[in-house]
Amino acid sequence: MSRILERFTSGVAVAGIAAMFVSGAAYIVGARINTTKSIPIGLYWISNEPVAKGAYVMFCPPQNGVFVKAKERGYIGAGFCPGGFGYMIKRILAAKNDIVAINDEGVRVNGELLPLSVPRKVDTVGQALPQFHVDHYRLGEAELLLMSDVSDTSFDGRYFGPVNRSQIKAVIRPVITQ
Repeated sequence: MSRILERFTSGVAVAGIAAMFVSGAAYIVGARINTTKSIPIGLYWISNEPVAKGAYVMFCPPQNGVFVKAKERGYIGAGFCPGGFGYMIKRILAAKNDIVAINDEGVRVNGELLPLSVPRKVDTVGQALPQFHVDHYRLGEAELLLMSDVSDTSFDGRYFGPVNRSQIKAVIRPVITQ
């Protein structure tokens, strides 16, 4: 019996090592798995598509107080971006020359209210969320509004406003999502 258990344990170990190797290789060649609610859960692939309105992107948060507090509260994880931030994944919902308004009613782009965009006052444990308000703001050449269009609880542009295009690290394309 102990010999069977020993072989089984060895087989599980070999399978685990093989799975880690395959996962690592897939990551190196561009596979990314999203488990957050910010974009559809699933498998994505790094793409050389242009950074454009409608694209899903991975970005490094800028090093400012809003993101420092977000990391402290667990809205974003630790990672390899400057400041020790982890990558964030969002969709570009507004870009150069789009007119953005963000208020208690939600986020409007060119006058159209985005679904699921009403900012919350507090997070799930009752802590005040940052409030970013603009009335009629035209995005500049390098500004992007990064949001979720599938979750009303995402920590996104409704709380931190536009980010600079230089923060984008990759455009990702969905492969398999739910």
